[in-house]
Amino acid sequence: MVLAPRLEQRQSQALVMTPQLQQAIKLLQFSNIDLASYVEQELQENPMLERDELVRDEINDEPVDVHDDELVSDEEPEPAALEDMDFEGPQEAILDPNLGYDTDYDNLYTGNEKIQSDPIDDGAWNEPAFAEPVYSNGGGGFDTSEADLEQTLSETPSLRDHLLEQLAMELPRAEERMIGVLLIDRLDEAGYLTGDPETVVGVLGCELSDVERVIKRLQTFDPTGIFARNLKECLALQLSEKGRLDPCIATFLDHLELVAKREFKKLAAICQCDAEDVTDMIAEIQALNPKPAAYFDVDVAQPVTPDVLMRAQPGGGWIIELNSASLPRVLVNNQYYSQIRNQARSRDDRQYITEQFQSANWLVKALHQRATTILKVATELVRQQGMFFSHGIQHLKPLVLRDIADAIEMHESTVSRVTSNKYVATPRGIFELKYFFTPAIASSEGGDAHSAEAVRHRIKTLIGAEDSKKILSDDKLAVLLKAGGVDIARRTVAKYREAMRIPSSVQRRRDKIR
Repeated sequence: MVLAPRLEQRQSQALVMTPQLQQAIKLLQFSNIDLASYVEQELQENPMLERDELVRDEINDEPVDVHDDELVSDEEPEPAALEDMDFEGPQEAILDPNLGYDTDYDNLYTGNEKIQSDPIDDGAWNEPAFAEPVYSNGGGGFDTSEADLEQTLSETPSLRDHLLEQLAMELPRAEERMIGVLLIDRLDEAGYLTGDPETVVGVLGCELSDVERVIKRLQTFDPTGIFARNLKECLALQLSEKGRLDPCIATFLDHLELVAKREFKKLAAICQCDAEDVTDMIAEIQALNPKPAAYFDVDVAQPVTPDVLMRAQPGGGWIIELNSASLPRVLVNNQYYSQIRNQARSRDDRQYITEQFQSANWLVKALHQRATTILKVATELVRQQGMFFSHGIQHLKPLVLRDIADAIEMHESTVSRVTSNKYVATPRGIFELKYFFTPAIASSEGGDAHSAEAVRHRIKTLIGAEDSKKILSDDKLAVLLKAGGVDIARRTVAKYREAMRIPSSVQRRRDKIR
């Protein structure tokens, strides 16, 4: 066999994404919180970027009536789609002497553009119980009206710190405090005591009676019900504090499983009381806190800041605009760029300056394109779901990503990134943009399909209006929905009902009897 060289030519195709395009895509899917954090980091790392703190007057144009197939913007032509952005071209900026900044404001989205559309601790023991007063740096005493920033801030204390503070005051003996600290560390997230007292005895070498005595003392701490070993004991501690732990309700607590099974008649017989007394005890138990530690060590919910604002236009229609408060305002400082470029001596310095300048321009352009794309998608969503905003959830249309993508001539993936973690403030409340995308359910009469969200609303409305003597089963709900023009199966009704956390007809019937 003879080996011989051979030339072979192959042709292949591959998708190559430039770093600039990758950055634009990443910015597009960021929420406003993530975007603000990212821009803040870029401002710290790139000397060519600076905040736009120049105050400009808003452009207040009169509302313009438009048709369904029209989009009207304020003077500025619509930029190219994300896929058509030229990140490789020269990054030149134009000096505007009137504004005092040598940058092209076409690269900056200021939030002024509007588009109108049609209707459509172990160290706790070292801390004193009463600390010395804290004085401000300004030398003021108790009478000063100017406090430090730290003194004006409040923070929810942790459960451990809260219990340690009480421990230092309620248990004077050192051996009791040692037992208490170990028991505090054995609390679960609900505030229940885990493990056996014998474990504490083995660790500290104390008597079991001492551990039990300390547990009794700890169960008097705030919040009420803390250090309980089970749900029954937790509820009993809270009832005891209120003076309501009588023999009848104590028997009730011994048979809580009957409450879960809705066997109220059997429960009344065991407690030797009537149905009205059982109802009162259930209401009293429901008012208690089964998780006394739930208030502590919780993450504070961050308020939702809408990305898009929507308001009614006088005379009909909607005005849609970006929320400028949620958009970072940055620009490229060309004056600084020109200054340091002329002072650069080495080739590496000049290369670094050029790269940072180009990166700054890319970022500003990507931010502008992101804002424009979000506004374009939101406007089309409002146009498609105009009946929802005008008449309510019953008129929510079934919608998929492709419907919006085809209408605005973008790719589905772009629309998906735009609608993720983006919110719009409407006269009906704040909604995530993805809320308006729901699957379609066929009509039983051959008409337009129904939105799954609208069908869920119908199910909830029917259940809410049902007679206590005629509880609607899933089969009956399916029949009623078909009579209303919704072709839906019983299992689909059950799936939607369970998703809304609505009990079954059997459970609802038991609740009505109670």
